[in-house]
Amino acid sequence: MNWLKRDRIIARPGFNRWLIPPAALAVHLCIGQVYATSVYKTSLVSYFAVNQTQIGVIFSIAIVMLGLSAAVMGTWVDRNGPRMAMFTAACFWVAGFLIGALGIFTKQLWLVYLGYGVIGGIGLGIGYISPVSTLIKWFPDRPGLATGMAIMGFGGGALIASPLSTALMRWFDPNSSSANWVPSGEAVGKLFLTLGIIYLVYMMAGAFTVRVPAEGWIPKGFDPASVRSKALVTTASVSANNAIRTPQFWLLWVVLFCNVTAGIGILEQAAPMIQDFFRQSNGTSLVAGAAAAGFVGLLSIGNMLGRFAWSSTSDLIGRKPIYMLYLGVGAVVYLILAFFGSSSTVIYVILALVILSFYGGGFATVPAYLRDLFGTFQVGAIHGRLLTAWSAAGIAGPLIVNGILDAQGKPGTLNAHNYQPALLTMVALLVVGFVANLLVRPVNARFHEKTAPSEPAVEGVSGRSES
Repeated sequence: MNWLKRDRIIARPGFNRWLIPPAALAVHLCIGQVYATSVYKTSLVSYFAVNQTQIGVIFSIAIVMLGLSAAVMGTWVDRNGPRMAMFTAACFWVAGFLIGALGIFTKQLWLVYLGYGVIGGIGLGIGYISPVSTLIKWFPDRPGLATGMAIMGFGGGALIASPLSTALMRWFDPNSSSANWVPSGEAVGKLFLTLGIIYLVYMMAGAFTVRVPAEGWIPKGFDPASVRSKALVTTASVSANNAIRTPQFWLLWVVLFCNVTAGIGILEQAAPMIQDFFRQSNGTSLVAGAAAAGFVGLLSIGNMLGRFAWSSTSDLIGRKPIYMLYLGVGAVVYLILAFFGSSSTVIYVILALVILSFYGGGFATVPAYLRDLFGTFQVGAIHGRLLTAWSAAGIAGPLIVNGILDAQGKPGTLNAHNYQPALLTMVALLVVGFVANLLVRPVNARFHEKTAPSEPAVEGVSGRSES
């Protein structure tokens, strides 16, 4: 499969670098479907005759495998290039849907775990990091903007997948017009097959569009010397193996873990919390349920827009200051939410949107932060290893929040006071992350590569681009 490797996709002079973000976005919009698994959760609970936890673990397996595969395969992705990585991610992601569909049609839940959870999760991890290093190299002048455009797709993938999945399941299920309709297992199986085909087409389109810049390429009008004047931005290179030996890597691991866990905190509590608040003020479950459904969709928009807006802002004010905003202001917002959020629906919605925008922004900004500290040499591999913080947060966040809320009572019987311990726990986590971010300093020169590493090049292809 040499035709997929890095040295076969080096861009010719005049290539338009603005074709790269859409190629990356095509992959991230597809794998972002993982955030829409709740659309068919009730159907699978009924179809397999199991509880919600047994179905919910499918998502947990996928997220854990995302972090693990990103960590293990990061160096491979950097070595072989984005086309090989995107192609491989598409194969795993689509295979996950096909094996998951087989599990549904044969009523073998373990096959769904294996397919969508394990195999699909590997595709998630490889696909998530596949364009990061390439985007940063194409946009050395605006790395936050570039990665934000792509990673925004992961946050927004559910906005497309959720209504599309609902429409397809209605199309596949002849009983969809009945009252209190729950999609049949067969409809979900057909949905998996259909999504697999659709995602294969889009992810392959992204894979065969992507290119890497030639060695020595810089964008027109960009002066590489300008980065030397910015705090924390290095022009040296640090390998992935050396990066994990630095305190900076582990400080950023703590920063990402705290920011993600706090975001998961609001995601875990959002629907039941607003339902309980609406019940207290309106007294009807119907109004509360409608409010919760609309609110969860609104949070997805906040998550998506935060990934683009805040990461782009980081190009102007720097990565360390933007994380001070995410963590410091985030802690204050959580405090206000804990003590005053229930006083007004408008206040609650605005505060929750701010928190989710910081959650998304943290994901989109971290690749640029890593590039600032460790250089571009193996930034994709370093990013992959850092994403183990996401896996840890995906386990710790729900355990912390649900454990605290279970001790307070059952959903539907709680009031604003019952939610305060969980919200204040998120404040404490954000403070820890804030302190960790404050401690970040430039990487010691002893971790730098002794000679400047180079990438494979094609003869006669180098120099400045006209785009």
